[in-house]
Amino acid sequence: MTVLAGVGAPGATVDPPDHRGSWIPTGRMITTRMMELRRRRGLMVALVLVNIGIPAVFLIVRLLSHAFAPKTYGPAGGYDVFTNLVAGVMFIFGFIVAATLGCTAGSIDLTEGVFRHLVVTGRSRLALYLARIPAGLAIVVPLVAVGFTIVCAVCVFAAPTTLSYNGINVPVGLSRSGLDAFAAQHSHEIVCDFPFNGPMPVNVNCGGPGPGGGTIVQVNPKTGAALPGVSSARSVRAQAIRMVNQDYADYRSHFLYPSTSLMIKTGLWIELEATIGFIVGLGLASLMGQRTVPVILMIVLELILTPVLTHSVIPHLINAQRGVVGLAMSHLEPGGLPSPFNGGGGGGGLRQLVPESTTVAVCVVVAWLVVWTALGAWRMMTRDV
Repeated sequence: MTVLAGVGAPGATVDPPDHRGSWIPTGRMITTRMMELRRRRGLMVALVLVNIGIPAVFLIVRLLSHAFAPKTYGPAGGYDVFTNLVAGVMFIFGFIVAATLGCTAGSIDLTEGVFRHLVVTGRSRLALYLARIPAGLAIVVPLVAVGFTIVCAVCVFAAPTTLSYNGINVPVGLSRSGLDAFAAQHSHEIVCDFPFNGPMPVNVNCGGPGPGGGTIVQVNPKTGAALPGVSSARSVRAQAIRMVNQDYADYRSHFLYPSTSLMIKTGLWIELEATIGFIVGLGLASLMGQRTVPVILMIVLELILTPVLTHSVIPHLINAQRGVVGLAMSHLEPGGLPSPFNGGGGGGGLRQLVPESTTVAVCVVVAWLVVWTALGAWRMMTRDV
Protein backbone atom coordinates (compact mmCIF):
# COMPACT_ATOMS: atom_id res chain seq x y z
CA MET A 1 0.00 0.00 0.00
CA THR A 2 1.30 3.47 -0.96
CA VAL A 3 0.88 6.30 1.48
CA LEU A 4 0.88 9.89 0.21
CA ALA A 5 2.10 12.53 2.61
CA GLY A 6 -0.52 15.23 3.10
CA VAL A 7 -0.03 18.87 3.70
CA GLY A 8 0.92 19.43 7.28
CA ALA A 9 1.88 15.79 7.86
CA PRO A 10 5.23 15.13 9.52
CA GLY A 11 8.04 15.19 7.01
CA ALA A 12 5.91 16.64 4.23
CA THR A 13 7.39 19.40 2.03
CA VAL A 14 5.36 22.28 0.64
CA ASP A 15 6.30 23.69 -2.75
CA PRO A 16 6.70 27.45 -2.78
CA PRO A 17 3.89 29.30 -4.56
CA ASP A 18 4.45 29.84 -8.26
CA HIS A 19 4.36 33.58 -9.03
CA ARG A 20 5.15 33.24 -12.72
CA GLY A 21 1.61 34.09 -13.65
CA SER A 22 1.56 37.33 -11.64
CA TRP A 23 1.33 40.57 -13.63
CA ILE A 24 3.68 42.32 -11.18
CA PRO A 25 7.29 42.20 -12.47
CA THR A 26 9.92 40.90 -10.08
CA GLY A 27 13.25 42.50 -9.33
CA ARG A 28 15.07 39.88 -11.40
CA MET A 29 12.89 40.58 -14.41
CA ILE A 30 13.61 44.30 -14.16
CA THR A 31 17.34 43.69 -13.76
CA THR A 32 17.37 41.38 -16.78
CA ARG A 33 15.58 43.96 -18.94
CA MET A 34 18.06 46.61 -17.83
CA MET A 35 21.04 44.43 -18.70
CA GLU A 36 19.59 43.76 -22.16
CA LEU A 37 19.41 47.49 -22.82
CA ARG A 38 22.84 48.25 -21.39
CA ARG A 39 24.40 45.72 -23.76
CA ARG A 40 23.42 48.00 -26.62
CA ARG A 41 26.73 49.84 -26.60
CA GLY A 42 25.93 52.23 -29.44
CA LEU A 43 22.64 53.26 -27.87
CA MET A 44 24.25 53.79 -24.46
CA VAL A 45 26.97 55.93 -26.03
CA ALA A 46 24.33 58.05 -27.76
CA LEU A 47 22.46 58.52 -24.49
CA VAL A 48 25.61 59.62 -22.67
CA LEU A 49 26.72 61.94 -25.48
CA VAL A 50 23.38 63.74 -25.75
CA ASN A 51 22.53 64.02 -22.06
CA ILE A 52 26.04 64.58 -20.67
CA GLY A 53 28.58 64.95 -23.47
CA ILE A 54 27.11 67.81 -25.50
CA PRO A 55 26.39 70.11 -22.52
CA ALA A 56 29.73 69.25 -20.91
CA VAL A 57 31.77 69.91 -24.07
CA PHE A 58 29.91 73.17 -24.71
CA LEU A 59 30.58 74.39 -21.17
CA ILE A 60 34.24 73.29 -21.22
CA VAL A 61 34.83 75.24 -24.43
CA ARG A 62 33.23 78.32 -22.89
CA LEU A 63 35.28 77.94 -19.71
CA LEU A 64 38.55 77.65 -21.64
CA SER A 65 37.65 80.51 -24.00
CA HIS A 66 36.85 82.82 -21.11
CA ALA A 67 39.99 81.76 -19.24
CA PHE A 68 42.31 82.55 -22.18
CA ALA A 69 40.45 85.57 -23.60
CA PRO A 70 38.15 87.03 -20.95
CA LYS A 71 37.68 90.30 -22.84
CA THR A 72 36.54 88.52 -26.00
CA TYR A 73 34.50 85.69 -24.52
CA GLY A 74 32.05 86.14 -21.71
CA PRO A 75 31.67 83.93 -18.63
CA ALA A 76 30.88 80.27 -19.22
CA GLY A 77 27.83 80.21 -16.96
CA GLY A 78 24.91 82.41 -16.16
CA TYR A 79 21.18 82.57 -16.60
CA ASP A 80 21.18 82.87 -20.39
CA VAL A 81 23.49 79.87 -20.86
CA PHE A 82 21.29 77.81 -18.53
CA THR A 83 18.05 78.61 -20.33
CA ASN A 84 19.50 78.05 -23.80
CA LEU A 85 21.07 74.70 -22.92
CA VAL A 86 17.99 73.39 -21.14
CA ALA A 87 15.35 74.51 -23.63
CA GLY A 88 17.45 74.21 -26.77
CA VAL A 89 19.37 70.98 -26.20
CA MET A 90 18.43 68.90 -23.17
CA PHE A 91 14.65 69.14 -23.56
CA ILE A 92 14.34 68.33 -27.27
CA PHE A 93 17.22 65.92 -27.83
CA GLY A 94 16.73 64.29 -24.44
CA PHE A 95 13.22 63.36 -25.57
CA ILE A 96 14.52 61.90 -28.84
CA VAL A 97 17.18 59.65 -27.29
CA ALA A 98 14.81 58.57 -24.52
CA ALA A 99 12.24 57.67 -27.19
CA THR A 100 14.92 55.73 -29.07
CA LEU A 101 15.69 53.76 -25.92
CA GLY A 102 11.96 53.10 -25.44
CA CYS A 103 11.58 51.90 -29.03
CA THR A 104 14.53 49.57 -28.51
CA ALA A 105 13.07 48.19 -25.28
CA GLY A 106 9.69 47.64 -26.93
CA SER A 107 11.08 45.65 -29.86
CA ILE A 108 14.23 43.97 -28.55
CA ASP A 109 12.57 40.62 -27.87
CA LEU A 110 11.21 40.42 -31.41
CA THR A 111 14.34 41.63 -33.18
CA GLU A 112 16.53 39.18 -31.27
CA GLY A 113 14.07 36.30 -31.70
CA VAL A 114 13.66 35.52 -28.00
CA PHE A 115 9.99 36.41 -27.60
CA ARG A 116 8.90 32.78 -27.97
CA HIS A 117 11.37 31.67 -25.31
CA LEU A 118 10.08 34.26 -22.85
CA VAL A 119 6.48 33.20 -23.37
CA VAL A 120 7.10 29.46 -22.88
CA THR A 121 8.59 30.14 -19.45
CA GLY A 122 5.07 30.81 -18.19
CA ARG A 123 5.78 34.38 -17.15
CA SER A 124 2.94 36.82 -17.46
CA ARG A 125 3.20 38.78 -20.68
CA LEU A 126 1.95 41.85 -18.86
CA ALA A 127 4.72 41.49 -16.28
CA LEU A 128 7.27 41.10 -19.07
CA TYR A 129 6.08 44.37 -20.58
CA LEU A 130 5.80 46.33 -17.34
CA ALA A 131 9.31 45.26 -16.31
CA ARG A 132 10.70 47.31 -19.18
CA ILE A 133 9.37 50.60 -17.78
CA PRO A 134 11.43 50.75 -14.54
CA ALA A 135 14.38 49.14 -16.35
CA GLY A 136 14.48 51.86 -19.01
CA LEU A 137 13.78 54.71 -16.60
CA ALA A 138 16.61 53.48 -14.37
CA ILE A 139 18.92 54.25 -17.31
CA VAL A 140 17.38 57.46 -18.64
CA VAL A 141 16.60 59.33 -15.41
CA PRO A 142 20.14 59.20 -13.89
CA LEU A 143 21.77 60.26 -17.17
CA VAL A 144 19.47 63.27 -17.50
CA ALA A 145 20.10 64.11 -13.83
CA VAL A 146 23.89 63.98 -14.24
CA GLY A 147 23.88 66.18 -17.33
CA PHE A 148 21.50 68.67 -15.74
CA THR A 149 23.60 68.81 -12.56
CA ILE A 150 26.69 69.68 -14.60
CA VAL A 151 24.81 72.48 -16.36
CA CYS A 152 23.49 73.88 -13.07
CA ALA A 153 26.90 73.77 -11.37
CA VAL A 154 28.71 75.60 -14.17
CA CYS A 155 25.93 78.14 -14.70
CA VAL A 156 25.92 79.05 -11.00
CA PHE A 157 29.63 79.02 -10.15
CA ALA A 158 30.82 80.49 -13.47
CA ALA A 159 28.09 83.12 -13.75
CA PRO A 160 28.96 86.72 -14.68
CA THR A 161 29.36 89.22 -11.88
CA THR A 162 27.42 91.98 -13.66
CA LEU A 163 24.26 91.85 -15.73
CA SER A 164 24.71 92.98 -19.34
CA TYR A 165 21.30 94.22 -20.42
CA ASN A 166 21.05 95.71 -23.91
CA GLY A 167 24.79 96.21 -23.93
CA ILE A 168 24.93 98.08 -20.61
CA ASN A 169 26.16 96.65 -17.30
CA VAL A 170 23.18 97.04 -14.99
CA PRO A 171 22.94 96.00 -11.31
CA VAL A 172 20.79 92.94 -10.71
CA GLY A 173 17.44 92.96 -8.91
CA LEU A 174 16.85 96.72 -8.76
CA SER A 175 13.43 97.97 -7.81
CA ARG A 176 11.63 100.32 -10.17
CA SER A 177 12.85 103.35 -8.23
CA GLY A 178 16.36 101.92 -8.11
CA LEU A 179 16.38 101.40 -11.86
CA ASP A 180 15.11 104.97 -12.32
CA ALA A 181 18.02 106.23 -10.22
CA PHE A 182 20.46 104.17 -12.29
CA ALA A 183 18.92 105.56 -15.49
CA ALA A 184 19.32 109.13 -14.24
CA GLN A 185 23.05 108.50 -13.67
CA HIS A 186 23.56 106.76 -17.05
CA SER A 187 20.97 108.60 -19.12
CA HIS A 188 23.14 108.95 -22.24
CA GLU A 189 23.84 105.19 -22.49
CA ILE A 190 20.20 104.34 -21.74
CA VAL A 191 18.83 106.59 -24.46
CA CYS A 192 21.32 105.29 -27.02
CA ASP A 193 21.08 101.55 -26.29
CA PHE A 194 17.76 100.70 -24.63
CA PRO A 195 14.75 99.83 -26.81
CA PHE A 196 11.79 102.19 -26.66
CA ASN A 197 8.37 101.85 -28.18
CA GLY A 198 7.27 105.38 -28.99
CA PRO A 199 8.54 108.74 -30.29
CA MET A 200 11.98 109.81 -29.11
CA PRO A 201 11.56 113.42 -27.85
CA VAL A 202 15.29 114.16 -27.41
CA ASN A 203 18.34 114.92 -29.55
CA VAL A 204 21.36 112.85 -28.43
CA ASN A 205 24.67 112.24 -30.18
CA CYS A 206 25.35 108.53 -29.76
CA GLY A 207 28.78 108.57 -31.31
CA GLY A 208 28.66 107.54 -34.95
CA PRO A 209 26.97 105.13 -37.36
CA GLY A 210 25.82 101.63 -36.54
CA PRO A 211 23.68 100.22 -33.73
CA GLY A 212 23.63 102.67 -30.88
CA GLY A 213 25.48 105.27 -32.95
CA GLY A 214 24.49 108.37 -34.86
CA THR A 215 22.21 111.05 -33.53
CA ILE A 216 18.84 110.34 -32.00
CA VAL A 217 16.80 113.35 -33.06
CA GLN A 218 13.64 114.85 -31.71
CA VAL A 219 10.80 114.99 -34.25
CA ASN A 220 7.99 117.46 -34.27
CA PRO A 221 4.87 115.26 -33.97
CA LYS A 222 2.81 117.68 -36.09
CA THR A 223 5.16 118.35 -39.02
CA GLY A 224 7.50 115.36 -38.78
CA ALA A 225 10.51 117.67 -39.08
CA ALA A 226 13.61 117.19 -36.97
CA LEU A 227 14.03 119.79 -34.26
CA PRO A 228 17.42 121.51 -34.14
CA GLY A 229 19.95 121.40 -31.37
CA VAL A 230 20.91 118.89 -28.71
CA SER A 231 18.52 118.26 -25.85
CA SER A 232 19.36 119.36 -22.35
CA ALA A 233 20.67 116.91 -19.77
CA ARG A 234 17.40 117.19 -17.88
CA SER A 235 15.38 116.15 -20.94
CA VAL A 236 17.72 113.23 -21.61
CA ARG A 237 17.41 112.03 -18.00
CA ALA A 238 13.63 112.22 -18.18
CA GLN A 239 13.61 110.21 -21.39
CA ALA A 240 16.00 107.62 -19.93
CA ILE A 241 13.65 107.13 -16.98
CA ARG A 242 10.69 106.69 -19.32
CA MET A 243 12.62 104.07 -21.28
CA VAL A 244 13.65 101.98 -18.28
CA ASN A 245 10.11 102.11 -16.93
CA GLN A 246 8.88 100.67 -20.20
CA ASP A 247 11.58 97.97 -20.14
CA TYR A 248 11.30 97.21 -16.41
CA ALA A 249 9.24 94.03 -16.81
CA ASP A 250 11.76 92.62 -19.28
CA TYR A 251 14.67 93.69 -17.05
CA ARG A 252 13.14 91.80 -14.11
CA SER A 253 13.21 88.59 -16.16
CA HIS A 254 17.02 88.66 -16.45
CA PHE A 255 19.30 87.23 -13.75
CA LEU A 256 22.97 86.47 -13.30
CA TYR A 257 22.26 82.79 -12.63
CA PRO A 258 19.15 80.61 -12.24
CA SER A 259 17.50 80.47 -8.84
CA THR A 260 17.31 77.26 -6.83
CA SER A 261 13.57 76.96 -7.33
CA LEU A 262 13.93 77.41 -11.10
CA MET A 263 16.61 74.73 -11.28
CA ILE A 264 14.48 72.25 -9.30
CA LYS A 265 11.38 72.88 -11.41
CA THR A 266 13.38 72.72 -14.63
CA GLY A 267 15.05 69.46 -13.61
CA LEU A 268 11.69 67.83 -12.89
CA TRP A 269 10.34 69.21 -16.17
CA ILE A 270 13.04 67.72 -18.40
CA GLU A 271 12.90 64.43 -16.45
CA LEU A 272 9.17 64.27 -17.18
CA GLU A 273 9.84 64.97 -20.86
CA ALA A 274 12.39 62.14 -21.02
CA THR A 275 9.96 59.81 -19.21
CA ILE A 276 7.23 60.61 -21.74
CA GLY A 277 9.60 59.97 -24.62
CA PHE A 278 10.62 56.58 -23.24
CA ILE A 279 7.12 55.32 -22.38
CA VAL A 280 5.55 56.51 -25.64
CA GLY A 281 8.41 54.99 -27.65
CA LEU A 282 8.08 51.75 -25.70
CA GLY A 283 4.35 51.48 -26.39
CA LEU A 284 4.65 52.47 -30.04
CA ALA A 285 7.43 49.96 -30.75
CA SER A 286 5.55 47.20 -28.97
CA LEU A 287 2.44 48.03 -30.99
CA MET A 288 4.27 48.03 -34.32
CA GLY A 289 6.68 45.19 -33.54
CA GLN A 290 9.80 46.99 -34.78
CA ARG A 291 12.16 49.84 -33.89
CA THR A 292 13.09 51.85 -36.99
CA VAL A 293 9.69 53.23 -37.98
CA PRO A 294 8.68 54.14 -34.38
CA VAL A 295 11.97 56.03 -33.92
CA ILE A 296 11.32 58.01 -37.11
CA LEU A 297 7.75 58.76 -36.02
CA MET A 298 8.94 60.01 -32.62
CA ILE A 299 11.49 62.31 -34.26
CA VAL A 300 8.83 63.68 -36.62
CA LEU A 301 6.51 64.24 -33.66
CA GLU A 302 9.11 66.20 -31.70
CA LEU A 303 10.79 68.22 -34.44
CA ILE A 304 8.00 68.80 -36.97
CA LEU A 305 4.45 68.10 -35.77
CA THR A 306 4.72 69.61 -32.31
CA PRO A 307 6.19 72.99 -33.41
CA VAL A 308 3.68 73.27 -36.25
CA LEU A 309 0.66 72.40 -34.13
CA THR A 310 1.90 74.69 -31.37
CA HIS A 311 1.92 77.77 -33.60
CA SER A 312 -0.87 77.07 -36.09
CA VAL A 313 -4.46 77.23 -34.90
CA ILE A 314 -6.73 74.89 -36.86
CA PRO A 315 -10.26 75.99 -35.86
CA HIS A 316 -12.00 72.64 -36.40
CA LEU A 317 -9.14 70.63 -34.88
CA ILE A 318 -8.18 72.82 -31.95
CA ASN A 319 -9.22 70.20 -29.41
CA ALA A 320 -7.06 67.65 -31.21
CA GLN A 321 -4.18 70.11 -31.06
CA ARG A 322 -4.63 70.41 -27.31
CA GLY A 323 -4.14 66.66 -27.13
CA VAL A 324 -0.55 66.88 -28.39
CA VAL A 325 1.78 66.09 -25.52
CA GLY A 326 4.42 68.58 -26.71
CA LEU A 327 1.92 71.41 -26.44
CA ALA A 328 0.96 70.26 -22.96
CA MET A 329 4.60 70.17 -21.87
CA SER A 330 5.08 73.68 -23.26
CA HIS A 331 2.29 74.88 -21.00
CA LEU A 332 3.86 73.10 -18.02
CA GLU A 333 7.23 74.75 -18.66
CA PRO A 334 8.61 76.57 -15.59
CA GLY A 335 8.36 80.34 -15.70
CA GLY A 336 11.58 82.05 -16.76
CA LEU A 337 12.57 79.68 -19.57
CA PRO A 338 12.29 80.32 -23.30
CA SER A 339 9.91 77.80 -24.83
CA PRO A 340 11.74 75.13 -26.86
CA PHE A 341 9.11 75.62 -29.57
CA ASN A 342 8.92 79.42 -29.08
CA GLY A 343 5.47 78.95 -27.66
CA GLY A 344 5.94 81.03 -24.55
CA GLY A 345 4.95 78.48 -21.94
CA GLY A 346 7.56 79.84 -19.59
CA GLY A 347 7.30 83.48 -20.47
CA GLY A 348 10.51 83.74 -22.42
CA GLY A 349 9.31 82.99 -25.92
CA LEU A 350 6.51 84.11 -28.16
CA ARG A 351 2.89 84.03 -27.09
CA GLN A 352 1.30 80.59 -27.22
CA LEU A 353 -1.17 80.49 -30.11
CA VAL A 354 -3.14 77.47 -28.90
CA PRO A 355 -4.68 78.20 -25.48
CA GLU A 356 -4.74 75.44 -22.90
CA SER A 357 -5.20 75.42 -19.14
CA THR A 358 -2.75 73.80 -16.77
CA THR A 359 -5.36 71.24 -15.73
CA VAL A 360 -5.91 70.17 -19.33
CA ALA A 361 -2.15 70.00 -19.90
CA VAL A 362 -1.71 67.70 -16.89
CA CYS A 363 -4.58 65.48 -18.08
CA VAL A 364 -3.01 65.25 -21.55
CA VAL A 365 0.35 64.16 -20.14
CA VAL A 366 -1.26 61.52 -17.90
CA ALA A 367 -3.41 60.29 -20.79
CA TRP A 368 -0.39 59.83 -23.06
CA LEU A 369 1.45 57.85 -20.39
CA VAL A 370 -1.54 55.62 -19.59
CA VAL A 371 -2.85 55.08 -23.14
CA TRP A 372 0.50 54.21 -24.71
CA THR A 373 1.33 51.88 -21.82
CA ALA A 374 -2.04 50.17 -22.27
CA LEU A 375 -1.61 49.85 -26.04
CA GLY A 376 1.88 48.43 -25.75
CA ALA A 377 0.84 45.95 -23.04
CA TRP A 378 -2.24 44.90 -25.02
CA ARG A 379 -0.17 44.14 -28.11
CA MET A 380 2.32 42.24 -26.00
CA MET A 381 -0.45 40.07 -24.54
CA THR A 382 -2.17 39.36 -27.87
CA ARG A 383 0.87 38.83 -30.11
CA ASP A 384 1.22 35.37 -31.63
CA VAL A 385 4.23 33.39 -30.51
